[in-house]
Amino acid sequence: MSNLKPLIKSLQQYLRIGDWLVALISLACVIWLFQTLWSHEQAAKVQIRLGDKIYGTYSLNQQRDIHIHGSTGEAIISIANGQARFAQSPCKNQYCIHQGWLTLAGQVAVCLPNQIALELLGENKPYDSLNY
Repeated sequence: MSNLKPLIKSLQQYLRIGDWLVALISLACVIWLFQTLWSHEQAAKVQIRLGDKIYGTYSLNQQRDIHIHGSTGEAIISIANGQARFAQSPCKNQYCIHQGWLTLAGQVAVCLPNQIALELLGENKPYDSLNY
C-alpha cells in the first residue's frame, strides 16, 4: 500500500482531467461494443454442410439422429433439447466429437477429413472474424 501512493502522485502529475475523460469514454465504448457484438443468442436451427454444399437445415426443437455419408465414411449428428453435436465420426482424431454439444448461434463444429460441418443459426448472424 505504501508503494502505491508515490505511483498515484506521479500519475496525477502527468495526467490531466482530459486524459482521464478520454480513458473513461474509451472504457465505456469497449464495454458497449463487447455487449453489442458478442451476443449469446440461443440457436434455432442447425445447418449441415457436406463439402461445399448445404446438406440440410434442421430445427433444434426436435430429437433425432442424422446419418451423413462423407468422404471417409458415415457420421452421425445428434439433435436434442435445442443442441446439436457430432455423435459419431470415422475420422482418426475425433476433434469434431470432442467439440461436444453446440447451443449458441454462430457455434461451429467441423470434421475436416470427412468434409462435414455443423453451424448453429439464430435470428441474427453474430459478428466474428469470418464475417469480416
